[in-house]
Amino acid sequence: MVAVVEQLPVDALHWLVSLGPILVLLVLLIRYSWPAHVAAVVAMFLAAGIAVALFQTPALALAVAAAKGVWDAVFILYVVWPALLMYLITQRAGALYAIQKGLQDFSTNDLFLVLAFGWVFVSFLQGITGFGAPIAIVAPLLLALGVRPVYAVAIPLIGHAWNNNFGTLAVGWFATDSVAPMQAPVETAIHTSLLHTIPIVLGGFAIAWLYGRSDALRHAWPMIVVIAIVQSVALLLVSIYSPFIAGFLAAAAAMVALYPLSRWDRYDTQHQPFDRPAMSEQMRQDVATDGGTPAEDETGEPEPLMGLFEALLPYLVLLVVAVVVAFPAVDEILGQVEVGFPFPAVETGYLEHDAEDPYEPFAILTHPGTIILVGVVVGWLLYRRRGYYEEWQEVMETSPHVEEEPRFRRSLLENGAPASLAIVLLVVMATIMVDSGQITVLALGIAAVVSPTIYLFLANAIGVLGAFMTGSNTASNIMFSPLHDQAAAELELPQWTVLGAQMTGGAVGNAISPSNVVLGTGTVGIVGDEGEVLRKTIPWVLAVTVLVGVLTILVAGFAFAGGA
Repeated sequence: MVAVVEQLPVDALHWLVSLGPILVLLVLLIRYSWPAHVAAVVAMFLAAGIAVALFQTPALALAVAAAKGVWDAVFILYVVWPALLMYLITQRAGALYAIQKGLQDFSTNDLFLVLAFGWVFVSFLQGITGFGAPIAIVAPLLLALGVRPVYAVAIPLIGHAWNNNFGTLAVGWFATDSVAPMQAPVETAIHTSLLHTIPIVLGGFAIAWLYGRSDALRHAWPMIVVIAIVQSVALLLVSIYSPFIAGFLAAAAAMVALYPLSRWDRYDTQHQPFDRPAMSEQMRQDVATDGGTPAEDETGEPEPLMGLFEALLPYLVLLVVAVVVAFPAVDEILGQVEVGFPFPAVETGYLEHDAEDPYEPFAILTHPGTIILVGVVVGWLLYRRRGYYEEWQEVMETSPHVEEEPRFRRSLLENGAPASLAIVLLVVMATIMVDSGQITVLALGIAAVVSPTIYLFLANAIGVLGAFMTGSNTASNIMFSPLHDQAAAELELPQWTVLGAQMTGGAVGNAISPSNVVLGTGTVGIVGDEGEVLRKTIPWVLAVTVLVGVLTILVAGFAFAGGA
C-alpha cells in the first residue's frame, strides 16, 4: 500500500528529469546500439540519482526498492532460463531442424507459417501462460523456420501484444479491477475489446510487412482479415460474460481457423517469389511460376532424425500442463505453495510504502517457468533415450548444411548471463522510478495540462509507458489505473472507456519493453541486438497508440451519446 506523505512535485523540472532515464535508455539502445545490459546500468544509476536528489529518497528506501526489483526480476528469470533450456535441448537433438522440415509438409507457404506461429500461436500461448514465456518459446520456432534472429524476436513481440490483458487468464483485467473497481464491468469489457481490435488487426499486417513488405501484404490480407475477425469477435462476445477465459478462447478460435486456411490453395503452397527481408534463406528457385507445388528437394540437406510430432512433443507437453494448471480447482491447490520475502516499510519525502510480508509472492508450482521445465524434462528424457543427441552431433560434424554449435554449457551461459543481468538492471530501474514517484509524476504531468479529449487520446499512451518500464501489462494497470479512475471523475469522462484505454496500452507496451526484448534475444542467441529489435517494434507501437487514441475518443463519444 502506498500513501502520500506530501504532494508530489508535478512541475516542468521534475517531469522532464523523470523522463530522463527512459530517454537515455532509448538513445543508448537505438541510436548507439549499446547492449541492453550496458545501457541499463547507466539508466538505472541515473534513476537512482534522480530519486535521491529530487524525490528525497533516503538510502534505506532506495535499497528496498532495488531489492524489490531484484525479486521481481527473479520472477522473469524463472521464465528465461527454462525457456533457454527448452531451446537448447530441442536444438541439440535436431528437433528444431525437424520442426522446420516438418512444417514445410503442413504448408510450404513460408508467410502463412510465420503468421501462424508469430501471430496466432504466440497469442494462444499468451492466453494461458504469459510472463514472457510465449516470446521465449516462439522465437526459436521462428528461427527454425528460417526467420532471421532479429525478426524472430520482433515478430512474436508484436503478435502476442493484443492478448496481454485478457491473456494469462485475464490477470491484467483483474489487477485493474482490484485497484480501480469498475463501475460498469460489462461496458468496460465491451470498450476494452473494441479498442483491442487495433493491435489485433495491425499485428497481422505488421508481421506480413516485416516479412515481405507490400508483396506480402497483398498475399496475406485474406488470411489476416479472417483471423482478425475471429479474434476480435470472439474476444468481444466472451469478455462480456467471462473476461477470465476471453483471451484464451479468442486465441483458441483463431488456432482452429488456421486449418481451413491451410487447405486453401493460396496458402497450401509457396507464394510467388518476392523479396523477404525477414527470412535468412533465399526464396526457393523451384517454386512454380503458377504457385504450384515445389519440385523435389535437391539441396542435399540431411533428413530429420524425428517426425514433426516428436519434435514438437516438449512444446505440446508444456501446453497441456499449462491448460490443466489453468483450471481454477487445480490452480487453487497448486497455488498454495508460494515463495516470497518480507520487505520493511519505507518513506521518501513524498510517499510512504507499507511493509509487505511477503512482497509479491509467486506460486512456484503454477509459474510458467515450472511449466516449461516439465516440457524440458520430458523432451530431454525422450531425446536422450532415443539417442538423438549423439546422432545429431554426427550430422553437424559431417553435413555442410548444418552448422556445428558451441558446447551446451557455453551456449547456456553466453546467452543467459547477459540477458539475466539486463533484466535485473531494467526491473530495478523501473522499481526505483515507481517507488520514488517518478512514474507517477510523468503520468500526473500529462493529466494536468490536457483537455478531456486529449486525455482520452493519451490514456493508452500512459499504459504503454507503464508496460515499457515494467515489462508487464499487470504492473502497468496496477500503477496507473487509480490515476485514470481519479482523472475520469475529475474530467467527467466514462471510467470504462479510460480504463479500457489503459488496459489496451498496457498490453501493447509489452512489444517494446526492454526486459521482454532481452528475454527474446537471449533465447535466440543475439544478446546485444536489442536496439535492432526495437527499431522493428517501436514504429508499430507508435502507430497502434495513435489509432487506439483516436478510437478511444470515438468510443467515449458513443458512450456519452448512449447515456452509458
